[in-house]
Amino acid sequence: KRQNLAFVIIDEQHRFGVEQRAKLVEPKTNYKDISKIKIPHFLSMTATPIPRSLALTIYGDLDFSLIKQLPKGRKKIITKIVPPQERKKVYNFIKKEIKKGRQAFVVCPRIEIKETKTEKQNAWSDVKAVKEEFKKLSKDIFPDLNIGILHGKMSTAEKGRIMKDFQNRKIDILVSTSVIEEGIDIPNATVMMIEGADRFGLSQLYQFRGRVGRSKYQSYCFLLTDSPSKKTKLRLQALLKYNDSLSLAKKDLEIRGPGELSGKRQWGIPDLAMNSLNDISLIEKTRNSAKAILEKDPSLENHPMLRQRLYHFKKNLHLE
Repeated sequence: KRQNLAFVIIDEQHRFGVEQRAKLVEPKTNYKDISKIKIPHFLSMTATPIPRSLALTIYGDLDFSLIKQLPKGRKKIITKIVPPQERKKVYNFIKKEIKKGRQAFVVCPRIEIKETKTEKQNAWSDVKAVKEEFKKLSKDIFPDLNIGILHGKMSTAEKGRIMKDFQNRKIDILVSTSVIEEGIDIPNATVMMIEGADRFGLSQLYQFRGRVGRSKYQSYCFLLTDSPSKKTKLRLQALLKYNDSLSLAKKDLEIRGPGELSGKRQWGIPDLAMNSLNDISLIEKTRNSAKAILEKDPSLENHPMLRQRLYHFKKNLHLE
């Protein structure tokens, strides 16, 4: 029941879609009750702003607050793009870090390889998978180290046991899918190795990188990719250049686009409304005109068509 809902806090906002967040509102009324539509206050929190949300701050309907300070003692994470031919160097580096008493993550885009006829014809057929990488690292690359495996198909109890062993340093290297993207705190881990980095979005890569560098130890993030795509290079180079989420979000907005104002897409080619973000003077004129109308006619009694449009706007458009 949401009859008296007045305040909504959404953590990890980038994990939710427009429709999911909009369901928290769903005002049900008729056009005559437009003044009684109650939209709850929203507080959205995320380390990686969605391109659409960042764009909406320009309209003035979304206020933006940024926490810039890092906890004391934290060092900037050294990030590098690694081509296939230099993979062995990363393995050797991980061995050195483990000898120092540190730990490492290895993230893969898939759980296992189940090649279908379709996949044989596309780029997904040779993407690294957790189960295969776990076997390879355990037997061929690091036979003398303790390797753990973690993925979404494991039971909650299994995942809890693995993470506890990793926290207690019983596991040297944890091979995982994106399940470690959030809520994982292993201060002793200093290496994040991301297989198929081109398969993840900037926000995910930023979150992965944030799993290391959580203590006084110098930490490293290695982005492994064999993609020749120019867009991929632009995205990954942004991670090398920027260490804060806001700068990365702006770059993501520049590369992927802001998405739709009235649709479901939170990134991509803009619709007409989002495209108007390129014309700041038009936004200012429109905002001033709207303010002048509301000062004279706050309930829009003398503007029935605007009143009707506002109803649809409040009911169908979710600015947050």
